[in-house]
Amino acid sequence: MRQAIRLAARGRGRTWPNPVVGALLTRGGRVVGAGWHRAAGLPHAEVLALEAAGRAARGATLYVTLEPCAHQGRTPPCTRAILEAGVRRCVVALRDPHRIVDGRGIRELRAGGVSVEVGVGADAARELLGGYWQRHALGRPRVTWKVAATLDGRIADARGRSRWITGPEARRRGHALRAASHAVVIGAGTARRDDPRLTARGVRALRQPLRVVCDTRLSLPISLALFSPALARGTVVACGPAAPRARERALLARGVRVWRLPRVAGGISPRALARRLAWLECHELLIEGGASLGTSWLRARLVDRIALFSAPRLLGQDGLGWCGPLGITRLERARTGHIESVETLGSDALILMRLG
Repeated sequence: MRQAIRLAARGRGRTWPNPVVGALLTRGGRVVGAGWHRAAGLPHAEVLALEAAGRAARGATLYVTLEPCAHQGRTPPCTRAILEAGVRRCVVALRDPHRIVDGRGIRELRAGGVSVEVGVGADAARELLGGYWQRHALGRPRVTWKVAATLDGRIADARGRSRWITGPEARRRGHALRAASHAVVIGAGTARRDDPRLTARGVRALRQPLRVVCDTRLSLPISLALFSPALARGTVVACGPAAPRARERALLARGVRVWRLPRVAGGISPRALARRLAWLECHELLIEGGASLGTSWLRARLVDRIALFSAPRLLGQDGLGWCGPLGITRLERARTGHIESVETLGSDALILMRLG
């Protein structure tokens, strides 16, 4: 199964909106076929492994990182191919939470006489699937909050200046995070102050993420780079129900999409925005906004990971902190998680924390 998971990882970033999947066929103690899903619309991992095995698939054991599909989509059902090939046993790491699968593939294989075991390598497979699993199991994307801060936790100086806290290696890694995301979210303050493009640059990107700006009152100037002809059609502005209609019409005329969503204290409802993005098959969401936006998502318990780029600089209490109030007054009630990785990037460090 570990080998199947390594195979699945080869499709990372290429299969959306499908999941990454790896499959391995063994018979008599040796591998007779292997495959991984390369892109949506192309054959699934199981089918490629069966084709590689040929007649050796009969009586073999199939190891697959995700439950085989039993429905007709862009490609025929994998369960049919498995049964026709005469596979004797199927070891599945994880049941597919997608509503059109969700146990159906496992049931069909068992009904066809295949011995099915589920759960081997489940944690590693779920981590590899990332936002796909969360989108279909929880109804929302996996959310990563990206922060670039000084060692003492400041994201800007007393004048609000933040360019550049981190060095070029860390910034390049930040662009890689964008490239791996389906949507990037910022707040109106960040849009007005930095006038960002929110595109992945200097890294290999198969597609650019959807650019989302939370602007409750539609108060941002129309001259922003995000509303330019080059970027407008890939940009969404999330506003409150009472935002001016004239401002909405001006954005729509540029090709910008406008979503009117419920408000909560402090701005646009994070839950409403997360649901809307999930409806668009957004699996991985990156928050790049400032302290207010990120804190609102953290308070809503929607942040799954924090990617903290830490620079060896000190600004002291005059600088702007990266996290706002969470309503926590006692240490034992602090939000907890675990450090997934620590990476050195030039003179900076990237700490990836998964929240519990």
